[in-house]
Amino acid sequence: MIEHRAALARWRRLDPVVRDLPLGLVFLAAAFVPILQNHGTELGGVPSRALDVPGVGVLLLETLPLAGRRRWPALCLALVSLGFALDQLRGYHSVAGTALGIALVSAGAHISRRRRTAAVAFSAAYVLLSVVLHQLGSEPVAEYVTFYVLLAFAWGIGAWLRSTRAAEAERRRRVAADTLAAERTRIARELHDVVTHHVTAMVVQAEAARYLTAAPERLAETLTAITGTGRRAITDLRHLLDLLNPDHGEDGTPPPGGLRPLVEHARQAGQPVEFTEEGTPAESAGSADLVAYRVVQEALTNALKHARGCHTEVRVRHGEREIEVEIATAGPPSVSPGGSGRGLAGLRERVGLLGGDFSADADGGAGFVVRARIPTGSGS
Repeated sequence: MIEHRAALARWRRLDPVVRDLPLGLVFLAAAFVPILQNHGTELGGVPSRALDVPGVGVLLLETLPLAGRRRWPALCLALVSLGFALDQLRGYHSVAGTALGIALVSAGAHISRRRRTAAVAFSAAYVLLSVVLHQLGSEPVAEYVTFYVLLAFAWGIGAWLRSTRAAEAERRRRVAADTLAAERTRIARELHDVVTHHVTAMVVQAEAARYLTAAPERLAETLTAITGTGRRAITDLRHLLDLLNPDHGEDGTPPPGGLRPLVEHARQAGQPVEFTEEGTPAESAGSADLVAYRVVQEALTNALKHARGCHTEVRVRHGEREIEVEIATAGPPSVSPGGSGRGLAGLRERVGLLGGDFSADADGGAGFVVRARIPTGSGS
């Protein structure tokens, strides 16, 4: 099976002229089979004659141009039509004349410019051939009309194939565009989660450092914390870039260290955080762990921005089938998530995609609470 697929792949990589040449050779070979001679298409009633030397040239003209039916469809149709006309005028009536139908289907499918001109030119040539054959033979006019309808049907099949191919290409283009848009949204969310959290912490720490010039020890400690936050930001950004690398496999795990370093970062930035974690993370939680990490990260970032210095409580419970996260920040009723809309709104969508629940509301005037229930997909 693998060898068959490899051979098929090599065949498809060949030039279209090389791939289409065998079709013309098959029609040419069939024309020399004794039992098939004078048993092809007969239009006009011209008496049949045996195949002679000029007839061999006619057969070559009818069949070999099929090699270019996809690369040069208009030229292919013109040459095959000329060969078909000579075939009928001289009375060979070869089965090679069937190649005209193939040339018409290919022309209808692959001619991209001046399609109407090509159709009109072919129709005019057919009318001229019909007039000449009618004078030489005894075919009723209705027979010419019937044959023309068959030729038009062959062109119509090619046109239908062309429209189907165009519709499929448009569908693939739309899928690619939608996929690109979704990927851009995912990247924007990841960058928002990583950059906003660390930069917010650095800004808060830098503002605090302005008031510590009289306390060198505390100032040095704050500056060290800023340096550490910057380094962690670089580490997280590298982790994100690794995930965006096309050669990198799917990775739904949070950055190294889990939630505890995240909580510690917030504490160093001046946010009093109480952290409680129950249960053991499931081994097959999929992307649920990463989503839970982002929920905590975004909630702590908002706490630093909108309720700096207010007590924040983070509770995480790992169950068999889901992860429950709750972040409660004490503060005035005016505390709200705010932001660009990529934060909590993006988390709500992420949690929803996993079939979970997400809420971010004021807690009865006593602060702000973010809750999330994230299915892990590991339950039986």
